[in-house]
Amino acid sequence: MKKIISLIITIVFFLSYKLYAIEEGKWTFVVEDNYCYVGSAPIKQEGDYKKRGITYVLVYRINKNSEKIVQITAGYNYDINKPINVKIDQTLFEFFGKEDTAWTKDNDKTVIFAMEKGIKMIIKGYSSRGTLTTDTYTLKGFTSANNKLSKDC
Repeated sequence: MKKIISLIITIVFFLSYKLYAIEEGKWTFVVEDNYCYVGSAPIKQEGDYKKRGITYVLVYRINKNSEKIVQITAGYNYDINKPINVKIDQTLFEFFGKEDTAWTKDNDKTVIFAMEKGIKMIIKGYSSRGTLTTDTYTLKGFTSANNKLSKDC
């Protein structure tokens, strides 16, 4: 169910063109009618790819639901046979991918806690064509944005 909701939210994001609020190196809080999220774009992208779409990380919740979900959008389709590695400072988490999106393995609370305490997040994933990408995010401002998500959503 969580994955279906994530897919729906991703589609809604693209159809509503609301991703303009997500900026490189900043964690932005956005309220919509049925959900809220905090999101950021990477401060650094590495990889030998020819064409790549929009890349960002979201932490979102459906209104009136306390559960928060971490979602990564890569801008390309992931290789579903390889894990997506998310390193927050010195702690490594393994995500799984489907199409261009990655999620935790029911470990969202732990990942969000690490994001609140962390300084830097590095995401490494392989595209369906075998290209390794490395995206670096700053976590500066995440705790404040996440607190707003908890309070105002």
